[in-house]
Amino acid sequence: MASFVSSSILLLFLFFPIVMPLPLSTNSRWIMGEGGRRVKLACVNWSSHSELMLAEGLSKQPMDTIAKQIVSMGFNCIRYTWPVYLLTNDSLASLTVRQSFQQFGFIDVQANNPSIIDVPLIKAYQVDRFSIGSNLGKHNLMVILDNHISKPGWCCSNLDDNGFFGDKYFNPDQWITGLTRMATLFNGVTNVVGMSLRNELRGPRQNVNDWYKYMQNGAEAVHSANPDVLVILSGFDFDRDLSFIKTQPVKLTFSGKLVFEAHWYGFSDGPQTWVTGNPNEEPMSMAIANRYLNCFLGVAAELDLDWALWTLTGSYYVREGVVGLNEYYGPWIIIGVHPGIRASYKEFQLSKLLSGVSQRPGLSEVKPHKVIFHPLTGLCITRKSFDHRLRLGPCTNSYAWSYSPHKTLLVNGTHYCLQANGSRTSGKIGIFCTGSNSKWEMISDSKMHLSTKLGDGKSICLDVAPDKTIITNSCKCISKDNTCDPSSQWFKLVDSTRSSKRVKRSLLQ
Repeated sequence: MASFVSSSILLLFLFFPIVMPLPLSTNSRWIMGEGGRRVKLACVNWSSHSELMLAEGLSKQPMDTIAKQIVSMGFNCIRYTWPVYLLTNDSLASLTVRQSFQQFGFIDVQANNPSIIDVPLIKAYQVDRFSIGSNLGKHNLMVILDNHISKPGWCCSNLDDNGFFGDKYFNPDQWITGLTRMATLFNGVTNVVGMSLRNELRGPRQNVNDWYKYMQNGAEAVHSANPDVLVILSGFDFDRDLSFIKTQPVKLTFSGKLVFEAHWYGFSDGPQTWVTGNPNEEPMSMAIANRYLNCFLGVAAELDLDWALWTLTGSYYVREGVVGLNEYYGPWIIIGVHPGIRASYKEFQLSKLLSGVSQRPGLSEVKPHKVIFHPLTGLCITRKSFDHRLRLGPCTNSYAWSYSPHKTLLVNGTHYCLQANGSRTSGKIGIFCTGSNSKWEMISDSKMHLSTKLGDGKSICLDVAPDKTIITNSCKCISKDNTCDPSSQWFKLVDSTRSSKRVKRSLLQ
């Protein structure tokens, strides 16, 4: 899971007219479009750095089918990986797609994508005559070119000789040449909005002096070849450590284009942390598929991060010598004639996070407020007028809330507040906001439970019923229990400057 703090199938997306305000730039922690409006990146990684040097999945589905799936889940961006050798080793770059696959004894791209079978690999990145469906004309996928590795193959290991400057397969001069050629190749391609200089630096050679020397040189090379793209830098220890930039800033001849990325995976703190621990006590560490993603979406919403999900791929052509190896972290199952979304991802509506909860600097007409965000569904608390019950709905249609010093959640512009009726009952909006059932606290170590007390002193938590109505229930997983699932009760009070739903007095009666 990559997070941007402030990729390749044929970049077929890149040649459609685009309505986003490009090129992008940076202003403090924000990524901005022309006109000073924020552009929030919600990306998915697309692997193209393996031995075959072709984007995964083309053997299983036509290009436009895959592209439509990306759009349908709400992503607006591809973090598209590539190996240095594709740009610096002429014998590899000149191989056709057919020849690349023949090296491994099979040809299985032709059935679904026959038009690329005899295209040289390097030219495949430049193909611009494929239709991917009229729906992309209005969705416009942006692309970040990510230098994932030097020698094509699976990534990443401390011992793969691809980890840090000076490693066997990581020659700094060759790397600069590759960055320059890739930046030049896509100079003028509007939808290529950024270049990530190197994925997950790692290994025993890591040191601060070389990081500054080579990363600054790489950034200058990219900017010189293509001044329109964002320049994205990663840190140490598989990109989990950027602490050194606090005391020594990056020095570049240009400004307004620098972005840092940090990576956070479910296994970052150890493969068994989530399994053996209570999910509320270990919300930031190991999570199995949907539980981890729940927690990540809550944090991403609260911090309002630009972000990227690993990975689009459902399986690999070849990975570590195995043909067709499954990718368990991928949201899609692209392993047969019928593509689908894995069961563990079906609840997630990533587009809701993109469109519904974010701060938007430059929109002074919208005052900051809170939305009550539910990470499991990507929805926020609102209310339908036909039955007056609180329920989850699109965050763009959410109530605007304020959280008072008395721990009351007030609907902005009114005297109404969120209240609990009792255990196993519907939540409500009421006008008498001084009782204990109107005071809400974020409890548990995760700080993702909204809890209040009833008149008898019993604590209950906000919850979501199967029909997405808001109810109150006994709080889940507060004690040490590694078998329970608190995700239906996980909420975040998220700052937002997006427009929100106005409350009519008639709806509150």
